[in-house]
Amino acid sequence: MSVSAAPVLITGASQRIGLYCAERLLADGHPLIVSYRREREGLRRLRERGALTLPADFSSEAGILAFIAELKTHTDRLRAIVHNASEWLGETPGAEAAAFQRLFSVHMLAPYLINLHCAELLRRSTPADIVHISDDVARKGSAKRPAYCASKAGLDNLTLSFAAKFAPQIKVNGIAPALILFNPEDDADYRAKTLEKSALGIEPGPQVIYQSLRYLLDNPYVTGTTLTVNGGRHLK
Repeated sequence: MSVSAAPVLITGASQRIGLYCAERLLADGHPLIVSYRREREGLRRLRERGALTLPADFSSEAGILAFIAELKTHTDRLRAIVHNASEWLGETPGAEAAAFQRLFSVHMLAPYLINLHCAELLRRSTPADIVHISDDVARKGSAKRPAYCASKAGLDNLTLSFAAKFAPQIKVNGIAPALILFNPEDDADYRAKTLEKSALGIEPGPQVIYQSLRYLLDNPYVTGTTLTVNGGRHLK
């Protein structure tokens, strides 16, 4: 991806894969804006390297619109938007509707409104991209987390719709990861069972998502595509 004076926006990049991608973009010389829900150590590192960090609450329309308004006070153009913000909620008895609404807001409404209201910022940059970070689980669904899967599947569909809507000025693509990076608290039994779910059977680390992101940002002839980065889970 050629370095542009226009910044890249990554939502939810205060930890794990989002933070890794943010640090790699900074290392490659790209101006960066990051949204975050809560303060974390990784944000300090990003600020020290020149990133602008903005708090955001994507659980409501008001919070999303407030973030967009604040973003526009800091920049009049964007090289790319990477929608990485995500919520991992189960549906507990009696609170199913609240969980569904929150997941819908974070995974679908926030990207939808940000894309619509920031398209003008992207059109001031050439090239310009939107990348939705989805989840491979949306491919088959989940008996344990149907609301999560439905909202991520909806995000995949937004990739198709916005790719058609914004072409040819803005490319819109997605990435659908499966196991990328274990949590420190994951025990050996869980790790072994999870690794068995894929054909390659490895924990690849966050670099594979950055490689996928770079491919989508660098390639001028790909839009409306969601890259599956799942180690061959669909083969088992």
